[in-house]
Amino acid sequence: MPASTPAATAQPSSAPPSPAATASPSTDSFWTDAEKHLVRYGPEFTREVIDRAAGSFVHTADGRKILDFTSGQMSAILGHSHPEIVATVQRQIASLDHLFSGMLSRPVVDLARRLSDTLPAPLDKALLLTTGAESNEAAIRMAKLVTGKHEIVSFARSWHGMTQAAASATYSAGRKGYGPSAPGNFAIPAPNAYRPDFTAADGSLDWERQLDFAFDLIDAQSTGSLAACLVEPILSSGGIIEPPVGYMAALQAKCRERGMLLILDEAQTGLCRTGTWYAFERDGVVPDILTLSKTLGAGLPLAAVITSAEIEQRAYERGFLFFTTHVSDPLVAAVGNTVLDVLSADKLDERARSLGVFLRDGLTDIAARHEVVGDIRGRGLLAGLELVVDRETKRSSSELGARVTRRCLELGLHMNIVQLPGMGGVLRMAPPLTATEDELSLGLTILDQAIAEAEAAR
Repeated sequence: MPASTPAATAQPSSAPPSPAATASPSTDSFWTDAEKHLVRYGPEFTREVIDRAAGSFVHTADGRKILDFTSGQMSAILGHSHPEIVATVQRQIASLDHLFSGMLSRPVVDLARRLSDTLPAPLDKALLLTTGAESNEAAIRMAKLVTGKHEIVSFARSWHGMTQAAASATYSAGRKGYGPSAPGNFAIPAPNAYRPDFTAADGSLDWERQLDFAFDLIDAQSTGSLAACLVEPILSSGGIIEPPVGYMAALQAKCRERGMLLILDEAQTGLCRTGTWYAFERDGVVPDILTLSKTLGAGLPLAAVITSAEIEQRAYERGFLFFTTHVSDPLVAAVGNTVLDVLSADKLDERARSLGVFLRDGLTDIAARHEVVGDIRGRGLLAGLELVVDRETKRSSSELGARVTRRCLELGLHMNIVQLPGMGGVLRMAPPLTATEDELSLGLTILDQAIAEAEAAR
């Protein structure tokens, strides 16, 4: 179990100095400049200067090699600098990069058609954008226009983006201090089987009763203007919370009863991440509107809103407007087509399923050795491990999760920790779909060591 990356091989005297040889002064000035000139936009910056990335690893300016268990921002499903993505960018940027937003190119139309081919009917119409927040913003705007209503329902642990309508439907963070959110936004409890709020006789989550209660409250608060329900099939920033089988179909029925549209946000779960092309396939539902981002561009800014011809026609007739600077950009659309090529040719849905089992088995082994592991959950190559101080009470500790995350980074593994009130620290894992078993084993080895050391230090 390596505790650190071996030192870089010495270079011939005629070669330029290695990054490690020149890192110290430039690193000092880097952080001085960062602290002086950057707006801080979330948690503290990781104190590493990232110089390059390839495959499942990022490399620091001082020569460290760090295994990336988050695929960048949960996006680089083909790993970093995938050769086919590199080739596409080099080719496309030399011929057609950006256009007036009212102009169309072949990569855009091809990607819209090909996305439709991966989806069940009637999801045939695509709008190509840049980020997940933007795609959710467009989906909400479309839903309000076609229904003539304005109220939006989302999970209380949700994350849908930082623009106005998306942020108003986001409840896991970022609501305090910004004044009123968009009117008519309501939260329903996330169906967390590990921390159930409504319980059956055996103590398990009674999600049917929870969902009924949630919509009783929604009905009591609504002004009669329920437009849509926007949810993630697996809540990622909410702590890798996976609704039980049957939940999504029941949620869709609640929407149908009220004339609401069901919008599924598959920014992190779409395109083979969970072992199927789309996470909603497990549940036998088809959303009215699907939003994609992150995985669609494999690390480049590409997102999509996909809906039916009927909904698109109604939106068009009512003057749907979402004319942005980078809508239908050819460069990233060409990348999206290459992503679909690789996912299909390499059967990465099957790979995510098999590697997901391998990862789950490794996490289960860790849980058997460490009492601080309270729960393991997720699907495919999207996994969560919840740390607790006590398994019986499920009491959480923010310091425990922070200590494990910090030690993992020191040992060469980048992890993400989700810490929300009422939950333990949830280690969120989303390695590239191109990762190898050896790379997953390395990550599990480092995680095991970090948990053992944090447990001993309690």
